[in-house]
Amino acid sequence: MLTFDLDGRTLALMRDPDAAQHPTTLSMSDFGPRRGVWRILDLLDEHEIPASFFVPGYIAERNEDVVREIVKRGHEVGHHGYMHEPPASLTAEQEIEVMDRSLAILESITGDRPVGYRAPSWDLSVRSLDLIAERGFLYDSSMMDDDIPYLLDTKSGPLVELPVHWFQDDAPYFWFNRGAGSMNTPQDVLTAWEWEFDGAYKHGGVFMLTCHPQVSGHLSRVVMLDRLIRHIKAHPDARFMRCADVAAIVRERANGPDNG
Repeated sequence: MLTFDLDGRTLALMRDPDAAQHPTTLSMSDFGPRRGVWRILDLLDEHEIPASFFVPGYIAERNEDVVREIVKRGHEVGHHGYMHEPPASLTAEQEIEVMDRSLAILESITGDRPVGYRAPSWDLSVRSLDLIAERGFLYDSSMMDDDIPYLLDTKSGPLVELPVHWFQDDAPYFWFNRGAGSMNTPQDVLTAWEWEFDGAYKHGGVFMLTCHPQVSGHLSRVVMLDRLIRHIKAHPDARFMRCADVAAIVRERANGPDNG
């Protein structure tokens, strides 16, 4: 599963409202919906593979053409908060308002209700999974306690979990922060991700990659993604799938006659 979190400027504004007074800072984030996402969409088209995009409501409202194009090209749009608010930082009332607000926004733009949820900063609250299941989501993609999909128990019934991890996220490798040291090279990151895929392939597992168009939409990193895709394609029986499709298979197998 290749997934892309289209955070845009929400992360910067959520962490520091004063970022609105720093246009250069915001411009680094705006690169995602302005340029990076289009390069990624074209790369996916070139390889004829589907992907999943998680979009905050704030970004969707301001980039409706991007969201519609994602759907038009056969990809999935999932829920990712409104202003990239970590659910654990919100009150119960705030979390419900954010979840329902963004659900309505995404459904109004795409014409379909999202079936997937990914917590901003992968920081669920103790309420989140119950709220997600209560609203009819098929899956969550925020937990890190496994590397293959599984079912979570909630008050509203089972919820599919598609696990993630920071070492399969582009931000820790490439995020620029003055004084924090040098960024990794695309070659180093490509090697790390090829090895992770090779391990998943050997053990019959799942490879879940999380990228951000504002990070991996830059030229050298698009080249890196292209080489990663080609590496994966070189393995017989490797399949690229949207998160929603994987989650549907997990749910179907769980409901099968032998619960297998």
